[in-house]
Amino acid sequence: MNKKEINEIRKLFTPENCSIRRICGCYVDAEKQRRTEIKEAFLSLPELETFKYFTIFKDTLSGTVGKNMINMEFPMAAEERGGAQEFLLNLRDSGLKNEVVVEQFYDKVIESYDYGENYYIILIHCIYDIPGKAQDGTVMEDASDYVYDFIQCVICPVKLSKAGLYYNTEANAIENRNRDWLVEAPAAGFLFPAFNDRNTDIHSLLFCIKNPDQMPERFVNETLGCAVPMSAQDQAQTFQGIVEEFMGDSCSFGAVKSIHENLHELLEESKDETQQITINPEQIKKILENNGAEEEKLKEFEKRYEGFEAQQQEFILSNITNQKNFEVKTPDVSIKVKADKTYLVESRMIDGRPCIVIGTDGHVEVNGIEVKPIEAVAEE
Repeated sequence: MNKKEINEIRKLFTPENCSIRRICGCYVDAEKQRRTEIKEAFLSLPELETFKYFTIFKDTLSGTVGKNMINMEFPMAAEERGGAQEFLLNLRDSGLKNEVVVEQFYDKVIESYDYGENYYIILIHCIYDIPGKAQDGTVMEDASDYVYDFIQCVICPVKLSKAGLYYNTEANAIENRNRDWLVEAPAAGFLFPAFNDRNTDIHSLLFCIKNPDQMPERFVNETLGCAVPMSAQDQAQTFQGIVEEFMGDSCSFGAVKSIHENLHELLEESKDETQQITINPEQIKKILENNGAEEEKLKEFEKRYEGFEAQQQEFILSNITNQKNFEVKTPDVSIKVKADKTYLVESRMIDGRPCIVIGTDGHVEVNGIEVKPIEAVAEE
């Protein structure tokens, strides 16, 4: 799913466009015991509650595609009879009205979701009449060709509110506030099936995670039957390692700066694209070659290509390059330049010493104080 498709689904979580038919929930304590459950027609809930739930569902589908929202495909094993895909389809097709299947889902989550505190599992079933689109891209609200029948699962931490004082309006006094168990913003969740190309894709799902560094691997592997992809941070670190290793002695300031510029150009060229922009090992090899990697190092890269491809066939481009800054660090100094202004920074030998030189337009501030241009100081 791309950002536009995700935003289209987010718009369903409003009073005007609500497509939610049913909601089920299970509150689980730190000992993995179920404390309470709900099962309701969503629109039978009090209006204030529905607004709170809308916020939770929209927050789940927030963040960066490829980092917080990850497209996952089911491996062949998960699509076999009795696999995770079949179970999720049964859950969806029941409209969350088959209590046995819903209870089984709760059990799977409780068994595989490693979280040592209280949390709230929320399940919703939705049916969306997908509006057709004219050739010019205009949405035709009354021309629905397909129906997107899906479920969304959200897992929210439940934590005790902080102690404090409050103003009691009835007593006209400042008093101690009772501590309550509050349902917090979603930590993880998923959308199944995926809404790819604005239609149902039962071979994929969209997994959502607030903190990518805390990926619930057992939950993804065992309950969803999917393989955990390389995280955004791991993709960045792996790419950095590839550049350092296979550029070898050619891994100079100028070469790395040029690689950054190559990647930034690719991002700029594709900024109007709705799909994730990825880069594969063959493209990486070409970039290394164009920036001075030795033939011997490129052959080493080719030898490792097959194993590398099996691990991670493609990198998401936005995960391996800083879209905002070009950063230079030494043990004592850190320099940040806008990603498209790398020409302002260069390396030079000055008095036999390697230096990083920053070009200026004459306007310089030091600790917030505007200082005179260097030329003016030199003339004095």
